Amino acid sequence: MKRHRKTEGFNVAFLDIMASGLGAIILVLILVKFDVGQSTPEADLLQADLQRLEQQDESLKRSLNQRDRDALAEAAKMATVQAEIRTLKREISQKSDALKQQQVVMSSVKNSIKNAPRAKKDDVVESGSGGEEDYIMGLKVEGRKILYLIDSSASMTDEKLIEIIRRKNSSDAEKKRGPKWQRTKRIVQWLLARSPQSSQVAVVAFNKQVKVLGGSGWFNARDASAIGQVQRELDQFVPTGATNLQLGLQKAASLNPTDIYLVTDGLPTAGESRYSSLNPFAACSSLLGRSNNISGLCRVKLFRQTVAESAPGRDTKVNVVLLPIEGDPQAAPEFWRWSAATGGLLITPAVSWP
Repeated sequence: MKRHRKTEGFNVAFLDIMASGLGAIILVLILVKFDVGQSTPEADLLQADLQRLEQQDESLKRSLNQRDRDALAEAAKMATVQAEIRTLKREISQKSDALKQQQVVMSSVKNSIKNAPRAKKDDVVESGSGGEEDYIMGLKVEGRKILYLIDSSASMTDEKLIEIIRRKNSSDAEKKRGPKWQRTKRIVQWLLARSPQSSQVAVVAFNKQVKVLGGSGWFNARDASAIGQVQRELDQFVPTGATNLQLGLQKAASLNPTDIYLVTDGLPTAGESRYSSLNPFAACSSLLGRSNNISGLCRVKLFRQTVAESAPGRDTKVNVVLLPIEGDPQAAPEFWRWSAATGGLLITPAVSWP
């Protein structure tokens, strides 16, 4: 009997399967190891991208926060500007209302000027300007015995020192054509035209000398002949020389007026006292005959001494019409103190008057 061969537990087919499985496992391990090796730089890149995005996000958040703060600041500024605009609107409204009121007043003044009576046929001084200057000046000509004291010194030709000096060296005709002197003559005409009919009037001009115009002294305010003579004499008068107010006041005191209307442009530059014997004038060489120029301080001292020595008494009211000139800033306060002490006025008129 043929003996059978014993069957083995592992045959070739099984070994093939195991070999195939082992190969598959090895291939998987190889592939897994390859993927891990390849994934490291990609992860780094992804990590870098993530960090960059996080930084951008943080930067955007900071930018948004800054813009929020800027927006709040701009909103606060806008609120402030709007408040200022509201305030300005209120001020404009108030000023507009005030302007309307001023326009009403101006319209009323214009109507009063338009309707102001001009000189009548019996007026001895005719003026085509009507009554507007009465309102502008606030100066009322009044008094029982009115003396018009007119500065006719060299400075009364012009406002600017260089023009005054130029006219000093020019002809008499050029001096008389000086704009300030022409204005002075108009002022005298204005004052004479408004003198009360019942008043007695005198006109005195002074420079380094003194002269009574229109006759020997007083004349009636309605005396056309005397007033005409005053105007003719003023037309012939040449403004020249120093400003010796003391001569003018001495003549005024001798006429004993109740009211004085002084037309001048500044403090005096000459006087009549013996200044060498007066201690306050020790430094004023021009008053001692040693100089041709006088300082502002010496002019103040001279004015005060002149008023103290030669001005009429306190019963005489002094009004001053002060015309402009360069280089005499103390004139206005000094004349104001003097006129105020007598109950009078200091007037510094506008360039368009009269």
